[in-house]
Amino acid sequence: MVLESRSELGGTWSLFKYPGIRSDSDMYTFGYSFKEWNNPKSFADAPSILEYLKEAASEFKVNERIRYNQKVLSFNFNSKEHLWTVTAENTKTKERTSYFAQFVFSCSGYYNYDKGYTPDFPGLNDFQGPVIHPQKWPSNFDAKDKNIVVIGSGATAVTIVPKLAEKAKKVTMLQRSPTYVGALPNRDKIANFIKRILPNKLAFQTIRFKNVLFGMIFFYACRWFPEAMKKFIVKGAQKELGDFPADPHFTPNYNPWVQRFCIAPDADFFKAIKNGKANVVTNHIERIEANGIRLTNGDFIDADVVITATGLNLLPFGGVSISRDGQPFDLTKSFVYKGLMLSELPNFFVFVGYTNASWTLKSDLTSEYISRVLKYLDKRSLRSCVPHVIESNLQPTPLMNLDSGYLNRSSHLLPSQGDKSPWRVYQNYFLDYRLLRLDPIADGRMKFN
Repeated sequence: MVLESRSELGGTWSLFKYPGIRSDSDMYTFGYSFKEWNNPKSFADAPSILEYLKEAASEFKVNERIRYNQKVLSFNFNSKEHLWTVTAENTKTKERTSYFAQFVFSCSGYYNYDKGYTPDFPGLNDFQGPVIHPQKWPSNFDAKDKNIVVIGSGATAVTIVPKLAEKAKKVTMLQRSPTYVGALPNRDKIANFIKRILPNKLAFQTIRFKNVLFGMIFFYACRWFPEAMKKFIVKGAQKELGDFPADPHFTPNYNPWVQRFCIAPDADFFKAIKNGKANVVTNHIERIEANGIRLTNGDFIDADVVITATGLNLLPFGGVSISRDGQPFDLTKSFVYKGLMLSELPNFFVFVGYTNASWTLKSDLTSEYISRVLKYLDKRSLRSCVPHVIESNLQPTPLMNLDSGYLNRSSHLLPSQGDKSPWRVYQNYFLDYRLLRLDPIADGRMKFN
């Protein structure tokens, strides 16, 4: 059974409505391994992704297992019965229901669906126009003939700026510090060639492998040769920008892939800047005034609308309280095992996806490993499994390996990873493939009952 707190399927892709919303991972790796992506776009818009999700849910009869408007409030594991009690509340009627399950798989994502993150900007309440966070985009918004300031430099800002620039009088992306942005074609010529010469299923698998390999080569090149890759990325940005200077607006003071890399499909973001419909300003906000934003260097940016593309609020496990035999379980003192279980918490699975590649790549491997575990337990008439730390000197390290604001703000809420396998969360699909699909289930750390 799938318990879903919202009233419809789709998660992010049905919740977010801001202009231009799309994936920032290619759909051959972001899509499911068991369902081909046939749309010609590599970086798909939200409606296309939502349609794909609905097709998959129908095709594999997932729809039949979903109960909507069921917001989970708590999990409690009974060690004697080897059962979880899952307490959920109907979001419409407020009626509470208890479900009993042998296993819980937490797939609630990692951010708060109710509210995005907006810093406490001085004077924000003095602004006379609308202040919009992309997570709560108004359905009747019209950008026509407006001066719009988008605060932020991440994937959302890079997505939203070129779309708003189509109608707005002027769009200014105001960033405190630059982000690495690269342009990629939205139609993969190599993928299209592979599709022409191979059968559909084999073509999809070949393209998927090609994109995984390309992504990993790029990531490790950034880690091993940071100065050379920085020059390569900035040079590529300058080529797309024309006369607009890449320095300082696209020359971060950190190495590539220390924070997440942003993609501009078909260079749409750069084109909006090059043709003068959009601008980038790199400076700090002194205060927000009635009709614009005053910067610390004294400059003033006129604004009819302010959009705070300033990130998400993390909400681990959907904010659910977790206990074992009625005693609260402290997630922050546990280690993540193979990126999908928590030490000392039985029959409980989670997702820890990739920060340097498509999240779904790890989701697929995680689900396949869980299937292996269930078959292992069935074959031996076992009822529960729980990972234990047997290493005497395992050192805790932050769960995510990115220096991003939304992760740093909430790192104290998350479990830790260790400094060695299988407690280390690798950002490496091929290592995880071996760990989750090939290595034995019984490894001396997983205890069975």
